[in-house]
Amino acid sequence: MIPLWMFPLANVCGNTYVLKPSERDPGAAMMLAEMAMDAGLPKGVLNIIHGTHDSVNFICDNPDIKAISFVGSNQAGHHIYHRGSQNGKRVQANLAAKNHGVIMPDANKENTLNQLVGAAFGAAGQRCMALSVAVMVGDAKHWIPELVERAQKLRVTAGDQPGADLGPVISPESKARIERLIQSGVDAGCELPLDGRNVSVPGYENGNFVGPTIMSKVTTDMECYREEIFGPVLNILEADTMDEAIEILNNNPYGNGCAVFTNSGAAARKFTNEVDVGQIGVNVPIPVPLPMFSFTGSRGSFLGDSNFYGKAGLNFYSQWKTVTTLWKEEDAKTATAETAMPRIQ
Repeated sequence: MIPLWMFPLANVCGNTYVLKPSERDPGAAMMLAEMAMDAGLPKGVLNIIHGTHDSVNFICDNPDIKAISFVGSNQAGHHIYHRGSQNGKRVQANLAAKNHGVIMPDANKENTLNQLVGAAFGAAGQRCMALSVAVMVGDAKHWIPELVERAQKLRVTAGDQPGADLGPVISPESKARIERLIQSGVDAGCELPLDGRNVSVPGYENGNFVGPTIMSKVTTDMECYREEIFGPVLNILEADTMDEAIEILNNNPYGNGCAVFTNSGAAARKFTNEVDVGQIGVNVPIPVPLPMFSFTGSRGSFLGDSNFYGKAGLNFYSQWKTVTTLWKEEDAKTATAETAMPRIQ
C-alpha cells in the first residue's frame, strides 16, 4: 500500500523514481513494478533497488536524486531526513506513532467495541495507523470485559489460511520485542486481561505469532505506553473526563492519528478542535484520508514540510516555476533605461 502513496504521484508529476522496499518484505514492491510495466509505464521510469544501509545511504547521497519519501521507524527516519537534507534534498518522513482512541460513555457500545478490536488487531497491529491505545472515559471502563471477549474470538493463523484474522509478525526479533514490552508493563503494575504471548498455531508452532493482547490499568509513564509496540497489543488507560483524555493525547509526543467515539456532536467538536494530532476520526477508528486529501501526521510522527499524497504530495514531487512576461504593441519611444522595479502603468 505505502509505495502507492509515492511513485504513482511522483511519476505523474514527471519524475523517474527509485524505490527501495524493506529488505524483510521486498516481494510486494516487485509485483507493483511488474503491474506498472504491464500498464505501460516506460522502462526506467520506476526502478527498484534492494539492500540495507548502503542502499539507503546511496539514495541520501546521490546528487541525481532530488527528493526522498520514507515511511518507517524513528531511527531510520531521522537518519534519512538529516542525511538527505544535508545533501540539499527535499525529504518527507513518516515515523513512529501511538494512535489513541477516546471512548466516551455515550458512544454506541457494540459498534465501538467492534471498531476497537478491528483497528487494534488487524494486520497483527503492524500498521502505522493501528489504534494501539484506548482511553476509556468514565463508565466506558466497564466495557473492558466485553472487549476482551471479542478479541478472544479472533483466529490467529498463517495469513493465507481461510478465516485468518491475525497472521504472524514480521520476524523473530519483532516477536521478542513485542513480548518484552508486554512484560515490561506487567512488571510496572498493569493488568493483563488478555495475554497473547503463548498462542499456539497448529502446523506453525515455530512461527512468529503473537495473539491479541489487552493491557489495562496502563499509565503514561510505562514503557509499553511510551514505545510504539507495532504488534497486536492494545493499551487501555482510564480518564474521568474528556479534558483529561485530551490532555493524555496532547502530552504524547506522537501525532499520527486518533479517534473519538461518541454520540455527542458537541463532544466531537471539542475533541477535533483541541487535540493536537494530524489525522482525527469521529467514530472512525483508522482515519486514513482518501487520496484527494493528504496523509497529515504531525509532531513526532512526521519530519518534513509536505505530507504524503493529495495536494501536499503534488507540491512535494513538483517544483514551482513562475514566469513573468511583457508584450508591447510597439517598441519603446525613448532610449532612456528605467532603473526602478517594473510596475503597472
